[in-house]
Amino acid sequence: MTMDNLYHQPWKLLPNKIRGAGGREIDKLRGVYPPRDDPSGSEAWIGSLTRVGNPPPAEPHRGCSEVTLPDGRRMYLFEAINLAPEETLGPRHLARHGKDNLGMLIKYLDAQKQYILQAHPTRPWAKKMWNSDFGKEESWYVIGTRDDTAEPAYILLGFKEGISREKFEELYRRDDLSALEKLCHKIQVKTGETYFVGGGVPHALGEGCFVIEVQEPSDITVVPISPRKRYEAMKAMAGSGPRFKIEDEKLYEDQMLGAFIYDGCDEAENLRRWRIPPRFIRGGDWGTEHYIISPRETSFFSYTRLDLKSPGPVPLRDTGFPQVGIVLEGEGELRWEGGGMSVRRGDELFLPYRIPGAEFLGSGLSVILCHPEGAGREE
Repeated sequence: MTMDNLYHQPWKLLPNKIRGAGGREIDKLRGVYPPRDDPSGSEAWIGSLTRVGNPPPAEPHRGCSEVTLPDGRRMYLFEAINLAPEETLGPRHLARHGKDNLGMLIKYLDAQKQYILQAHPTRPWAKKMWNSDFGKEESWYVIGTRDDTAEPAYILLGFKEGISREKFEELYRRDDLSALEKLCHKIQVKTGETYFVGGGVPHALGEGCFVIEVQEPSDITVVPISPRKRYEAMKAMAGSGPRFKIEDEKLYEDQMLGAFIYDGCDEAENLRRWRIPPRFIRGGDWGTEHYIISPRETSFFSYTRLDLKSPGPVPLRDTGFPQVGIVLEGEGELRWEGGGMSVRRGDELFLPYRIPGAEFLGSGLSVILCHPEGAGREE
Protein backbone atom coordinates (compact mmCIF):
# COMPACT_ATOMS: atom_id res chain seq x y z
CA MET A 1 0.00 0.00 0.00
CA THR A 2 1.47 3.36 -1.02
CA MET A 3 1.60 6.31 1.35
CA ASP A 4 -0.71 8.19 -1.02
CA ASN A 5 -3.38 5.49 -0.81
CA LEU A 6 -3.01 5.24 2.96
CA TYR A 7 -4.04 8.88 3.44
CA HIS A 8 -6.88 8.89 0.91
CA GLN A 9 -9.16 6.43 2.68
CA PRO A 10 -11.00 6.23 6.03
CA TRP A 11 -9.37 5.03 9.25
CA LYS A 12 -11.18 3.17 12.02
CA LEU A 13 -10.75 4.68 15.46
CA LEU A 14 -10.21 2.48 18.50
CA PRO A 15 -12.90 2.82 21.20
CA ASN A 16 -11.90 4.30 24.55
CA LYS A 17 -13.42 5.41 27.84
CA ILE A 18 -11.95 8.35 29.70
CA ARG A 19 -13.56 9.21 33.03
CA GLY A 20 -16.72 9.59 35.11
CA ALA A 21 -19.23 7.08 36.49
CA GLY A 22 -21.32 5.36 33.84
CA GLY A 23 -20.68 3.91 30.40
CA ARG A 24 -23.39 1.26 30.09
CA GLU A 25 -25.11 3.02 27.21
CA ILE A 26 -21.78 3.48 25.40
CA ASP A 27 -21.26 -0.28 25.63
CA LYS A 28 -24.73 -0.91 24.19
CA LEU A 29 -24.06 1.38 21.22
CA ARG A 30 -20.72 -0.26 20.54
CA GLY A 31 -22.13 -3.78 20.83
CA VAL A 32 -20.18 -4.65 23.98
CA TYR A 33 -21.98 -7.30 26.03
CA PRO A 34 -22.72 -7.45 28.83
CA PRO A 35 -22.91 -3.64 28.98
CA ARG A 36 -21.95 -2.21 32.34
CA ASP A 37 -21.38 0.95 34.28
CA ASP A 38 -17.99 1.50 35.85
CA PRO A 39 -16.39 4.28 37.92
CA SER A 40 -14.37 5.71 35.03
CA GLY A 41 -16.40 5.01 31.95
CA SER A 42 -19.05 7.68 31.34
CA GLU A 43 -17.03 9.58 28.72
CA ALA A 44 -15.50 8.44 25.45
CA TRP A 45 -13.46 10.88 23.35
CA ILE A 46 -13.72 10.24 19.61
CA GLY A 47 -11.10 11.29 17.06
CA SER A 48 -9.43 13.37 19.74
CA LEU A 49 -6.10 15.20 19.57
CA THR A 50 -6.96 16.85 22.92
CA ARG A 51 -5.50 15.72 26.25
CA VAL A 52 -7.47 15.80 29.47
CA GLY A 53 -6.62 18.61 31.86
CA ASN A 54 -3.87 17.55 34.29
CA PRO A 55 -3.30 14.08 32.78
CA PRO A 56 -1.81 11.51 35.16
CA PRO A 57 1.98 11.14 34.78
CA ALA A 58 1.60 7.53 33.71
CA GLU A 59 -0.77 8.55 30.88
CA PRO A 60 0.55 11.80 29.38
CA HIS A 61 -1.67 11.37 26.29
CA ARG A 62 -4.89 10.56 28.18
CA GLY A 63 -7.80 11.75 26.06
CA CYS A 64 -6.01 11.29 22.73
CA SER A 65 -7.57 8.77 20.37
CA GLU A 66 -5.85 5.76 18.85
CA VAL A 67 -6.38 4.56 15.30
CA THR A 68 -5.79 1.45 13.23
CA LEU A 69 -4.36 2.45 9.85
CA PRO A 70 -5.35 0.53 6.71
CA ASP A 71 -1.91 -1.13 6.66
CA GLY A 72 -2.56 -2.59 10.13
CA ARG A 73 -0.44 -0.24 12.22
CA ARG A 74 -1.89 0.97 15.53
CA MET A 75 -0.85 4.35 16.91
CA TYR A 76 -2.21 7.57 18.36
CA LEU A 77 -4.18 9.63 15.86
CA PHE A 78 -1.79 12.54 16.34
CA GLU A 79 1.13 10.25 15.43
CA ALA A 80 -0.62 9.11 12.27
CA ILE A 81 -1.37 12.68 11.24
CA ASN A 82 2.21 13.73 11.87
CA LEU A 83 3.43 11.18 9.30
CA ALA A 84 1.82 13.24 6.52
CA PRO A 85 -0.06 16.30 7.85
CA GLU A 86 -0.98 17.88 4.51
CA GLU A 87 -2.14 14.59 2.99
CA THR A 88 -4.33 13.95 6.04
CA LEU A 89 -5.69 17.35 7.02
CA GLY A 90 -5.40 19.40 3.84
CA PRO A 91 -4.01 22.89 3.24
CA ARG A 92 -7.06 24.77 4.51
CA HIS A 93 -7.02 22.98 7.85
CA LEU A 94 -3.27 23.42 8.25
CA ALA A 95 -3.56 27.15 7.54
CA ARG A 96 -6.33 27.59 10.12
CA HIS A 97 -5.48 25.06 12.86
CA GLY A 98 -2.02 23.65 12.21
CA LYS A 99 -1.19 19.96 12.39
CA ASP A 100 -1.63 19.46 16.15
CA ASN A 101 -5.25 20.54 16.50
CA LEU A 102 -8.37 19.08 14.95
CA GLY A 103 -10.39 22.22 15.71
CA MET A 104 -13.11 20.26 17.54
CA LEU A 105 -13.60 17.56 20.16
CA ILE A 106 -16.28 14.85 19.97
CA LYS A 107 -17.44 12.78 22.95
CA TYR A 108 -20.01 10.33 24.17
CA LEU A 109 -21.36 11.34 27.58
CA ASP A 110 -23.39 8.74 29.47
CA ALA A 111 -24.60 10.15 32.76
CA GLN A 112 -25.38 7.45 35.27
CA LYS A 113 -25.50 10.31 37.79
CA GLN A 114 -25.88 14.05 37.37
CA TYR A 115 -22.73 15.92 36.44
CA ILE A 116 -21.50 18.81 38.59
CA LEU A 117 -22.97 22.24 37.79
CA GLN A 118 -20.38 23.95 35.63
CA ALA A 119 -19.56 26.44 32.91
CA HIS A 120 -16.88 26.83 30.28
CA PRO A 121 -15.17 30.07 29.25
CA THR A 122 -15.73 32.06 26.11
CA ARG A 123 -12.69 32.41 23.89
CA PRO A 124 -11.80 35.90 25.18
CA TRP A 125 -12.03 34.77 28.84
CA ALA A 126 -10.08 31.59 28.10
CA LYS A 127 -7.33 33.64 26.48
CA LYS A 128 -7.21 36.14 29.33
CA MET A 129 -7.28 33.67 32.23
CA TRP A 130 -5.74 30.48 30.80
CA ASN A 131 -3.84 31.78 27.75
CA SER A 132 -5.84 29.33 25.66
CA ASP A 133 -6.78 29.95 22.04
CA PHE A 134 -9.98 27.96 22.60
CA GLY A 135 -12.89 28.44 24.96
CA LYS A 136 -15.39 25.64 25.25
CA GLU A 137 -18.64 26.21 23.44
CA GLU A 138 -20.32 22.83 23.18
CA SER A 139 -23.50 21.04 22.17
CA TRP A 140 -25.46 17.94 23.16
CA TYR A 141 -27.28 15.67 20.73
CA VAL A 142 -29.44 13.29 22.78
CA ILE A 143 -29.05 9.78 21.35
CA GLY A 144 -30.64 7.88 24.24
CA THR A 145 -32.04 8.01 27.76
CA ARG A 146 -31.99 5.49 30.59
CA ASP A 147 -35.22 3.92 31.81
CA ASP A 148 -34.00 3.02 35.31
CA THR A 149 -33.22 6.42 36.83
CA ALA A 150 -35.06 8.05 39.71
CA GLU A 151 -36.63 10.61 37.39
CA PRO A 152 -36.86 11.12 33.62
CA ALA A 153 -33.66 12.25 31.89
CA TYR A 154 -33.02 15.98 32.28
CA ILE A 155 -30.43 18.71 31.95
CA LEU A 156 -29.74 21.90 33.81
CA LEU A 157 -29.16 24.69 31.29
CA GLY A 158 -29.24 28.47 31.50
CA PHE A 159 -29.92 30.89 34.33
CA LYS A 160 -33.47 31.81 35.28
CA GLU A 161 -34.59 35.43 35.14
CA GLY A 162 -33.07 37.95 37.51
CA ILE A 163 -29.92 36.03 38.45
CA SER A 164 -27.00 38.32 39.23
CA ARG A 165 -23.35 37.67 39.94
CA GLU A 166 -23.94 38.96 43.47
CA LYS A 167 -26.66 36.34 44.12
CA PHE A 168 -24.55 33.60 42.57
CA GLU A 169 -21.45 34.56 44.58
CA GLU A 170 -23.46 34.73 47.81
CA LEU A 171 -24.58 31.11 47.39
CA TYR A 172 -21.08 30.07 46.33
CA ARG A 173 -19.64 31.60 49.52
CA ARG A 174 -22.23 29.63 51.50
CA ASP A 175 -21.09 26.48 49.71
CA ASP A 176 -24.71 25.79 48.72
CA LEU A 177 -24.42 23.85 45.48
CA SER A 178 -28.05 22.73 45.64
CA ALA A 179 -29.25 26.33 45.76
CA LEU A 180 -26.93 27.22 42.87
CA GLU A 181 -28.48 24.46 40.79
CA LYS A 182 -31.93 25.91 41.48
CA LEU A 183 -30.84 29.13 39.78
CA CYS A 184 -30.89 27.19 36.51
CA HIS A 185 -33.66 25.88 34.28
CA LYS A 186 -34.30 22.14 34.57
CA ILE A 187 -35.35 20.62 31.24
CA GLN A 188 -36.62 17.11 30.58
CA VAL A 189 -35.02 15.84 27.38
CA LYS A 190 -35.98 13.36 24.68
CA THR A 191 -33.96 11.29 22.25
CA GLY A 192 -33.31 13.29 19.07
CA GLU A 193 -33.20 16.72 20.71
CA THR A 194 -30.21 19.03 20.40
CA TYR A 195 -29.04 21.65 22.89
CA PHE A 196 -26.36 24.27 22.32
CA VAL A 197 -24.31 25.36 25.36
CA GLY A 198 -22.73 28.74 24.80
CA GLY A 199 -19.59 29.87 26.55
CA GLY A 200 -20.40 31.07 30.08
CA VAL A 201 -23.80 29.33 30.24
CA PRO A 202 -24.37 27.26 33.42
CA HIS A 203 -25.20 23.64 32.75
CA ALA A 204 -25.13 20.08 34.00
CA LEU A 205 -25.99 16.86 32.24
CA GLY A 206 -28.62 15.12 34.35
CA GLU A 207 -28.81 11.44 35.22
CA GLY A 208 -30.14 9.27 32.46
CA CYS A 209 -28.81 11.32 29.52
CA PHE A 210 -26.76 9.71 26.76
CA VAL A 211 -25.47 12.31 24.33
CA ILE A 212 -22.98 13.01 21.61
CA GLU A 213 -21.16 16.16 22.61
CA VAL A 214 -19.36 18.23 19.99
CA GLN A 215 -17.34 21.16 21.30
CA GLU A 216 -14.27 23.30 20.98
CA PRO A 217 -11.08 21.30 21.54
CA SER A 218 -10.31 22.23 25.13
CA ASP A 219 -10.88 20.74 28.58
CA ILE A 220 -11.36 23.98 30.55
CA THR A 221 -14.19 23.59 33.06
CA VAL A 222 -15.11 25.70 36.10
CA VAL A 223 -17.43 24.54 38.89
CA PRO A 224 -18.81 26.70 41.74
CA ILE A 225 -17.24 24.82 44.63
CA SER A 226 -14.08 25.70 46.51
CA PRO A 227 -10.76 24.67 44.93
CA ARG A 228 -10.14 22.16 47.72
CA LYS A 229 -13.56 20.53 47.24
CA ARG A 230 -13.15 20.81 43.47
CA TYR A 231 -9.95 18.84 43.69
CA GLU A 232 -11.68 16.08 45.61
CA ALA A 233 -14.69 16.05 43.26
CA MET A 234 -12.56 15.94 40.12
CA LYS A 235 -10.41 13.23 41.62
CA ALA A 236 -13.49 11.17 42.42
CA MET A 237 -15.01 11.73 38.97
CA ALA A 238 -11.92 11.38 36.80
CA GLY A 239 -9.39 9.47 38.85
CA SER A 240 -7.18 12.56 38.79
CA GLY A 241 -7.60 16.25 39.29
CA PRO A 242 -5.90 19.62 39.51
CA ARG A 243 -3.14 19.81 42.06
CA PHE A 244 -4.58 21.76 44.97
CA LYS A 245 -2.55 24.71 46.16
CA ILE A 246 -4.03 27.13 48.66
CA GLU A 247 -2.38 30.08 46.90
CA ASP A 248 -4.35 29.19 43.76
CA GLU A 249 -7.73 29.62 45.48
CA LYS A 250 -8.15 33.34 44.72
CA LEU A 251 -7.03 32.88 41.12
CA TYR A 252 -9.47 30.03 40.61
CA GLU A 253 -12.35 32.02 42.10
CA ASP A 254 -11.58 34.91 39.74
CA GLN A 255 -11.46 32.53 36.80
CA MET A 256 -14.65 30.76 37.81
CA LEU A 257 -16.85 33.70 38.81
CA GLY A 258 -15.82 35.60 35.68
CA ALA A 259 -16.45 32.64 33.41
CA PHE A 260 -20.20 32.47 34.15
CA ILE A 261 -22.34 34.89 32.13
CA TYR A 262 -25.22 36.15 34.29
CA ASP A 263 -27.81 36.63 31.57
CA GLY A 264 -30.93 34.78 32.65
CA CYS A 265 -34.33 34.56 30.98
CA ASP A 266 -37.70 32.86 31.28
CA GLU A 267 -38.31 29.24 30.31
CA ALA A 268 -39.64 29.93 26.81
CA GLU A 269 -36.76 32.22 25.90
CA ASN A 270 -34.26 29.79 27.38
CA LEU A 271 -35.52 27.01 25.10
CA ARG A 272 -35.53 29.38 22.13
CA ARG A 273 -31.88 30.20 22.80
CA TRP A 274 -30.51 26.75 23.44
CA ARG A 275 -32.77 24.00 21.98
CA ILE A 276 -31.82 23.70 18.32
CA PRO A 277 -34.10 22.18 15.67
CA PRO A 278 -32.53 20.18 12.81
CA ARG A 279 -31.99 22.00 9.49
CA PHE A 280 -32.38 20.28 6.15
CA ILE A 281 -29.34 20.12 3.85
CA ARG A 282 -30.20 17.61 1.11
CA GLY A 283 -32.51 14.72 0.43
CA GLY A 284 -34.07 12.40 -2.10
CA ASP A 285 -35.37 8.88 -2.52
CA TRP A 286 -32.15 7.72 -0.80
CA GLY A 287 -32.89 9.62 2.44
CA THR A 288 -31.82 12.93 4.02
CA GLU A 289 -28.97 14.85 5.57
CA HIS A 290 -29.66 17.47 8.24
CA TYR A 291 -27.55 19.83 10.29
CA ILE A 292 -27.64 19.03 13.99
CA ILE A 293 -25.55 22.11 14.78
CA SER A 294 -24.97 24.48 11.87
CA PRO A 295 -22.89 27.61 11.25
CA ARG A 296 -25.95 29.61 12.38
CA GLU A 297 -25.39 28.45 15.97
CA THR A 298 -21.59 28.72 16.07
CA SER A 299 -18.66 29.21 13.73
CA PHE A 300 -16.48 26.92 15.86
CA PHE A 301 -17.80 23.52 14.68
CA SER A 302 -20.76 21.89 12.94
CA TYR A 303 -22.18 18.40 12.51
CA THR A 304 -24.79 16.62 10.46
CA ARG A 305 -26.85 13.43 10.46
CA LEU A 306 -26.96 11.39 7.27
CA ASP A 307 -29.89 8.90 7.10
CA LEU A 308 -30.13 6.36 4.27
CA LYS A 309 -33.62 4.99 3.61
CA SER A 310 -32.53 3.10 0.50
CA PRO A 311 -29.27 1.26 -0.22
CA GLY A 312 -27.76 4.33 -1.90
CA PRO A 313 -25.03 5.08 -2.78
CA VAL A 314 -24.84 8.58 -1.25
CA PRO A 315 -21.68 10.66 -1.79
CA LEU A 316 -19.85 11.99 1.26
CA ARG A 317 -19.96 15.78 1.03
CA ASP A 318 -16.49 17.22 0.42
CA THR A 319 -15.86 20.03 2.93
CA GLY A 320 -12.14 20.46 2.22
CA PHE A 321 -11.47 19.52 5.85
CA PRO A 322 -11.10 16.23 7.74
CA GLN A 323 -14.23 14.79 9.34
CA VAL A 324 -15.04 12.43 12.20
CA GLY A 325 -17.86 9.97 11.67
CA ILE A 326 -19.99 7.94 14.09
CA VAL A 327 -22.22 5.16 12.80
CA LEU A 328 -25.30 5.65 14.93
CA GLU A 329 -27.65 3.07 13.40
CA GLY A 330 -27.64 0.18 10.97
CA GLU A 331 -24.89 -1.33 8.89
CA GLY A 332 -23.59 -0.88 5.38
CA GLU A 333 -20.49 0.07 3.45
CA LEU A 334 -18.22 3.05 2.95
CA ARG A 335 -16.64 2.88 -0.51
CA TRP A 336 -14.03 5.01 -2.25
CA GLU A 337 -11.91 4.81 -5.40
CA GLY A 338 -9.98 1.59 -5.10
CA GLY A 339 -11.50 0.24 -1.91
CA GLY A 340 -14.25 -0.12 0.64
CA MET A 341 -14.98 -1.14 4.22
CA SER A 342 -18.01 -2.45 6.06
CA VAL A 343 -19.45 -0.16 8.73
CA ARG A 344 -21.94 -0.86 11.47
CA ARG A 345 -23.61 0.73 14.48
CA GLY A 346 -20.98 1.89 16.99
CA ASP A 347 -18.10 2.32 14.52
CA GLU A 348 -16.05 5.49 14.89
CA LEU A 349 -14.17 6.81 11.84
CA PHE A 350 -11.54 9.39 11.04
CA LEU A 351 -11.97 10.68 7.49
CA PRO A 352 -8.94 12.45 5.95
CA TYR A 353 -9.83 15.58 4.04
CA ARG A 354 -9.66 14.00 0.56
CA ILE A 355 -11.13 10.54 -0.07
CA PRO A 356 -11.80 10.32 -3.82
CA GLY A 357 -15.19 8.86 -4.66
CA ALA A 358 -16.26 8.38 -1.02
CA GLU A 359 -19.87 7.23 -0.69
CA PHE A 360 -22.07 5.45 1.85
CA LEU A 361 -24.32 2.50 1.10
CA GLY A 362 -26.83 0.72 3.31
CA SER A 363 -30.57 1.00 3.85
CA GLY A 364 -31.21 2.04 7.47
CA LEU A 365 -27.69 3.42 7.91
CA SER A 366 -27.39 6.61 10.01
CA VAL A 367 -24.07 8.42 10.34
CA ILE A 368 -23.09 11.50 12.36
CA LEU A 369 -20.47 13.60 10.53
CA CYS A 370 -18.52 16.18 12.54
CA HIS A 371 -16.75 19.15 10.98
CA PRO A 372 -14.10 21.49 12.46
CA GLU A 373 -14.14 25.26 12.49
CA GLY A 374 -13.85 26.53 8.93
CA ALA A 375 -15.63 23.60 7.30
CA GLY A 376 -19.21 24.69 8.03
CA ARG A 377 -21.08 26.36 5.23
CA GLU A 378 -24.65 27.31 4.52
CA GLU A 379 -26.34 25.01 2.04
